[in-house]
Amino acid sequence: MNSHRAAWCFAGPALLVIGVFFFLPVLAALAMSLTDFDIYALANLDNLRFVGLRNYAQLLQTPLFWQALGNTLYFVAVGVPLSIAASLGAALLLNSRLTWFKGLFRTAFFAPVVTSLVAVAVIWRYLLHTRYGMINHGLEQLGIAPIDWLNDPDWAMPAIILFAVWKNFGYNMIIFLAGLQSIPDDLYEAAGLDGAGVWGQFRFVTWPMLGPTMLMVSILSMSAYFQLFAEPYVMTQGGPVQSTVSVLYFMYEQGFKWWNLGAASAVAFVLFAIMFGVTLLQLRFAKGVDA
Repeated sequence: MNSHRAAWCFAGPALLVIGVFFFLPVLAALAMSLTDFDIYALANLDNLRFVGLRNYAQLLQTPLFWQALGNTLYFVAVGVPLSIAASLGAALLLNSRLTWFKGLFRTAFFAPVVTSLVAVAVIWRYLLHTRYGMINHGLEQLGIAPIDWLNDPDWAMPAIILFAVWKNFGYNMIIFLAGLQSIPDDLYEAAGLDGAGVWGQFRFVTWPMLGPTMLMVSILSMSAYFQLFAEPYVMTQGGPVQSTVSVLYFMYEQGFKWWNLGAASAVAFVLFAIMFGVTLLQLRFAKGVDA
């Protein structure tokens, strides 16, 4: 009995903080999504009305929401695999016995993660500039015509994906590196004795042993990439022709540009439902692979 009481005494403050700063705001947002909370209700709560699921119904009939959802799914479908591939490649490089100056490379690869997103986004805007950007200058040296990265609807989202992968791959690289260093050397020695080369060791030892790490990284990356906001906000403001409007950017405009806070809360819960569903699919797929 005393041990249970001591456990609650230790866990109580943390649970209180989580309840006050997480669960209460979530419940408040859920209640708000069922109302027509707008700037008039913000000035006087007497103007607040309960509308039930009307915000959700109107949201599903809004073409811009579906375009924002399509843009977000495109960003996730392309950006997550590229980020995981870049992270795994960098981790394999740092884990290799042939690599020198590992500390220097580890710092260089992880540096974009801890730099200010807004600051590096501004720098990338100059790198991607049509006339003066270094990326287009490099393409000209290869005989390729300059690309209007941030003003062409066909190239704006790929440019943002490229920037996001560069900005975030270092975080997953550290997780992969920890997973690689936890694989026993005996497995590689046994595989080598069986005649497995570099590719064989990666296929039959590294890849299976990284399964749990890969699942965690994919879930974390998916959750982060679904919350695309800062990149289009700083680099394109949702343009051109709304080709980089994400669900979170759409929610921001509904809540803080048009002051439709009830509708913005509905967007938040729809996004949560989509992310929850995708996470369940990932877990089920992982269980099927393990079976």
